[in-house]
Parts: sequence; C-alpha cells; structure tokens
Amino acid sequence: MSNLQENLVPDHLRDDGDILRNNDINEEGARRSLTDLIVGAGALGISTFVHAGILIILGFFTLTPEILESFNLVVVEPMPEDLVRPEALVTIELEENIDPATELTNSQSSSTIAGLPNAEGVGQFSEPTFNTDVIKDSAEETGVEMANLTVPASLQESLMTNIPIGSYGDPREIVDNLEQAIDRITQEIIFMLEEGDVLVVWLFDQSESMRNDQKEIRERINKVYSELGLADTAAGDHLLTAITSYGANYFKHTKKPTSDLELIRRAINEVPIDPSGYEIMCPAITRAIKDHESYRGRGTRQMALIVVTDESGEPENNLPTLEMAVATAKEMNCRTYFLGREAVFGYPHAYMNWRHPQTGVNHWLQVDRGPETAFVEQLQTNGFRRRRDAFSSGFGPYEQCRIARESGGIFFMLPTIEKELVGGEADKRRYELQAMKPYLPDLDSRQKQLAMRNDYPLRSFIWQVIVNLNPLNEETAKIIELDLTFPREPDRFLVRARQEQEKAKVYINYLANTQAVLEEAYPFRKDELNARWQANYDLIYAQLIAYQARVYEYGAALETFIRNPKQVPQMMPPNRRLVRWDLRNRLELSAEEISRPYIHRASELFEKVIELHPGTPWAERAAEELKRGFGLEVMPVYRAPPRPTPNAPRIPIPKL
Repeated sequence: MSNLQENLVPDHLRDDGDILRNNDINEEGARRSLTDLIVGAGALGISTFVHAGILIILGFFTLTPEILESFNLVVVEPMPEDLVRPEALVTIELEENIDPATELTNSQSSSTIAGLPNAEGVGQFSEPTFNTDVIKDSAEETGVEMANLTVPASLQESLMTNIPIGSYGDPREIVDNLEQAIDRITQEIIFMLEEGDVLVVWLFDQSESMRNDQKEIRERINKVYSELGLADTAAGDHLLTAITSYGANYFKHTKKPTSDLELIRRAINEVPIDPSGYEIMCPAITRAIKDHESYRGRGTRQMALIVVTDESGEPENNLPTLEMAVATAKEMNCRTYFLGREAVFGYPHAYMNWRHPQTGVNHWLQVDRGPETAFVEQLQTNGFRRRRDAFSSGFGPYEQCRIARESGGIFFMLPTIEKELVGGEADKRRYELQAMKPYLPDLDSRQKQLAMRNDYPLRSFIWQVIVNLNPLNEETAKIIELDLTFPREPDRFLVRARQEQEKAKVYINYLANTQAVLEEAYPFRKDELNARWQANYDLIYAQLIAYQARVYEYGAALETFIRNPKQVPQMMPPNRRLVRWDLRNRLELSAEEISRPYIHRASELFEKVIELHPGTPWAERAAEELKRGFGLEVMPVYRAPPRPTPNAPRIPIPKL
C-alpha cells in the first residue's frame, strides 16, 4: 500500500480484507494530536515538500550565466527534439458529436435494447455499504462553528498600505482588450521619455494561440508611434525598439534596436509558431534584457520589456529560473510589462478547444495558465477526477505578476472571453479590485514562502490536504479518480461498475479522514488573519463534505442501474449508435436518506462561504458547487460514425 494510502485510510481499513468488511471510523485514531497530524498526514506530501524546497534552493545557488546558456537560449536554432512534450500530457479528446439521451424507457418490448439483465447475475451482489458516520450533525461534535466566523474588517484597510509608493509595480490591472493595454503602455513610455531616452523590447510568445494578438499589435504600432510623436521626444533615436520571441528557444528578430517603423512591423510579422508547445518564458526574459544591455548607454537610456503571452511558461522550467529573471530585471532597472491572461483559480492548467479539420474530432489542448499563487491553494479534484475547468481567479499567473511587481512594471489582465477555452464562457468572471484586495496572492519568492510555511500551521494543514488529494500525481489518481464513462456491453459494464464501487468505498474514507484533519486545524483557522487563507479553509472544508455525498451517490447510482437497468434503442435517428453509458449530474438523489445529512451540512457551509467572501472566486466556486447538484444518473451516449479521413497526411494535433 502506498504512503498516501497508509496516511489517509483508517487503521482498521489497512488490511485488504478489512477494507471490504469495515466502514466505521475510529474516532480516537482520527483525533490525533497536532504534531501527529502534521507528521502523519502524508509521507508523500512531506517528501514532495522537502524535495521542492531543495530543488528551489539548489536552483538559486547554482544557476550561473554558463548554466543559463544551457537552457537552449539560442538565436534562430532548430528546436531540440527532447523539448517536445508527450502528446498524452497535452491533448484530451473531446467528443462533440456525441448525443447524450435525455429520455429513457423501460419498455421490455423493444427489439433493440441495451442494459444489464434484470434477473440473472444481479441478485448475488449486495448494496454498496459506505461509511455513513463521517458526517457530524453539530458543531459541538466537529468543533467547527462556521456561523461565528467573520473576515477582520482591518484587512479591508491595511493590506495595501504596507507597500512603499514607487517600490513595486502593479501586478493586476484589468483591461477589456489589447487596445486599452497598448494605450496604457504608450502612456507609460511617454512618462519615461520625459525623463530621457527609452529602449523598448517586445518579447512574443510563439504559441499558435497568440497569432491573432501579434497581428493586432503589429497593426497598432502605427498608432503608438504616432501618439509618441505628439510628445515631440520620440524623434530620431530617443525611442528605440527591439523585437524578440520565444518558444522552446529564444529568437532575436531585429539585429539591433531601431526606430524604423517598417522594420519593426516586419520583425513582428516574422515571429514564428513553435510547434513544440514548450515555452522557456523566464530564461527568455533574462536573455532579452541582457542581450540589449549594451544599448542602454551605460544606464543613460531607460529600458522597458513588454511580454505578450497567454501562458505562464513550463512549470519545471520556471522553478529554477524565475528568480534570475526577477533579479536581472531589477539589476537593469528594466520595467517589465505583461499582456497576459487570467490564471485559473488554484489550478495550473486551462484547456483550449481545437477541432481537427480532417477528422472533425475536437481536442482539449492543455495550456499552462496558472495558478495565481506560488503553490496551488485549492483542491485539484472536482470530487470524481482532476479538474478541467477554467474558473476565474481574479489574478494573473504567479510568475508574471511577480516579475511585473518586482520590476516596477504592470501585468495587464485581458478578461475577454476566449471562445476556444473549454469552460471559458461559463466560468469567466470579472472581480472588482476592492472586493479582492484582502485576497491578494503572496508574490514573495517561492523560497521565502516555503521557509515561512511552518510559521502558519493552517497553511501547512491545507497544503498537506491538497497534496494528499492531488489527482495530478499518477499514483494518487489510481486511488481517487473514479470513472464516469462505462462500456455499453452489459457484462463489461457490470465488471467495471463493481470495480469503481470498491474504489469509491476506499475514497470516501480518504475524504472522511481528510475532513477530520481540517477539523483538527480549525483553531488555527480562527487565529489566521489572512483573508485568502481563511477562504481557502472555508471552501475546501465544505468541498470535502460535499464530495463525500457525491461519491456515495456515485456508488448508489451505479447500484440503482445494476438492479434496474435502463433499456434503450441501440440506434437513434439519423445514424447515431449507442457507444457507452455516462454518469451525469442531476438534482434527484439515489440514496437520499443516507446522503441528505452530508448535503445539508455541505450546503450550509457553501452558503457561509458566499456570505463571508462575497464577490470573490471562493464565493463563486461555492455557488457553482451548489448549482452542480449532488445526484447522478447513468445515461446512454450516442455517436455518429466517424467522418471518412482523406488520403492526405494527417494534420498533427498542435501544442499550445
């Protein structure tokens, strides 16, 4: 059994036979001391924690200019093959041309039916027996009295006053479109020109998803220079511009900075599309600044870097190189501006919808869009499997916001709906700055945040819970990810359903024990003064209880279908064939008598989150959880025959 299993499964369930026979939680074992909880909450998590710290520290102390050159930062050189990410990590197939049925029939007279046999092979299976004592009916038993919690009013006034004026840039300025952002940057350049000559370096992300932004910027360059010309200080070489770009490598598109508008437009037009999807953002920023150091005229010319990107760069590359980019920008007094996108709330990725022009199949293309914090602060699961939402965080990606703030620049957040973003239209929200002030992410270095984590016990508890329930870890996913799709063949359906029910029995106990961990951490919730971490606790605690209800309903919905299988046509007009069964959300419950106490408690907690943290992603996420419902139902899925593919070579799936 893995470390994760040893840490979360109760003692009486650790024996394989006992897992199937016992369901009672050992209350005495669950109520461990604070020290035991931190030590025992997960060897896997502690190992991850320690190794991450070591990696960061080693990165800081060993990253020399010579090592920087090894990051494939070369000018116009072919992409190394080993930088291409495996396709399996980047794309997930969408089945847009499927047709989930909305009406079912139990008609026994149908000549073409699909489902499990109503008589044979079912009676030998018993009802799933989940642990039903994990939900507490009163705050007296759990010690968690959410009704008495409030956000300290002092946070509303004091949080923004401890930053000396002029020391930092703006890590969050919302604009409606690129035009607004460029207009603001133009004004910034005008202010700089009033102080002396200026060098502006543009750094473009080579992703295919950025092609339209590059075109718009190229078309607006005329307006920028026209407005700067009105200041009567942009003539001649008072303003120089350089064009660079990056993907898996770094490119210079202007041999030297120029004031020739036609050369600038032509250079932007030459920015290529990097098919690798690999992006070395932080090393490229360092290189773009250092490459143009000689043009600063020994410090007499001011320097600004404008990064245009919709991603935060490769996480494994950012980890050892972020602080070098920050240090370089500060050392060269280079204000760094970002034209970027909003980070997904507490989650590293977003997914873009791409339809294959030959097969007609849609794909989810993974984009590294976040998170908004140095380390994820939200659950990475939706209760059944890893998240694939695009829920708004209200802030930009951590790396970009940190560089902008430390260098005196600005992160311009483009909140416009991205039509290709999976879940983007539904989950895109615009949060007001005033409501978000108490919830600002910590933009200190990762090293500093790791060093200080032990000073904040609540944050250590929450971090451990997230690590132990992280489906992005392959070993953890084997335990806590449940299938939502099942074969159409009755015998295969039955085998798969029974397997998933057994997984659900273990998983629901994981959730129950994690709930107990957070209940032990509740006294630290009352002492925590940071509104962001208060909100993290409140939402995660409510989700843990809600997910227990949903997992129980998951098992019950499968059992209901096994005992009373739906019988539906094999074909639907005009030519759609039954291909599988899916579990879909619904309001109606399959085991209301047992799951209702969970649902009642979780609903109260979600409502409290909305009350305590209005106008924030935490409140919106709580509202979404309530709207999602708690019941599930097995539904048939129909699909048309695949489109014939042409004889031409198959167009590869792009990497963003």
